[in-house]
Amino acid sequence: MSLLAKLFGGGKKDQVPSPAEAIQRLREVEEMLLKKSDFLEKKIGQEIATAKKHGTKNKRLALQALKRKKRFDQQLQKIDGTLSTIEFQREALEDASTNTEVLKVMGVAAKALKGAHNNLDVDKVHDLMDEVAEQNEIASEISDAISNPIGFGQDVDEDDLMAELEELEQEEIEKQLLDVNGPATEDLPSVPVSEPESNIYLCL
Repeated sequence: MSLLAKLFGGGKKDQVPSPAEAIQRLREVEEMLLKKSDFLEKKIGQEIATAKKHGTKNKRLALQALKRKKRFDQQLQKIDGTLSTIEFQREALEDASTNTEVLKVMGVAAKALKGAHNNLDVDKVHDLMDEVAEQNEIASEISDAISNPIGFGQDVDEDDLMAELEELEQEEIEKQLLDVNGPATEDLPSVPVSEPESNIYLCL
């Protein structure tokens, strides 16, 4: 059974995994390959150390270590290529899953919007708005009519009112002058016109 068959349910046509299930399986395989990659890197390091250890002293053992290192290098390159493919597939599935969820939500929103508009008639809405505007205009006219006084002193001559006001002001000024100058002269005692009797006897 191939790796892709293992990833996606053993090749059973009647069982198609969901994007979330496929993403999870890809992550599991990706984790497994990363562990194997780490193991191979350690083995490569060990073989390099072995080749250096023997060096020219034991060429046979050094060459065997380098051959094993070569095989590990090849396996590591294959794993790196597989990891790149799996990462690409996983990202594509994640994008597809995100797009699917977005489309589902948009579909639900479109249905909800359509349902909200089912009971609305565009012509009726326009008629209603025209009626509202008309009633607002009538209300404004009524308000203007109520606030405009009718028959409350509009026929009074302003010149007459100003003349009356000036008279009242003049009376107030005269009153204030009287208060400052004191009581009127007629209230003072009269000045005697005849000379005192003592002056008459002195002349005699």
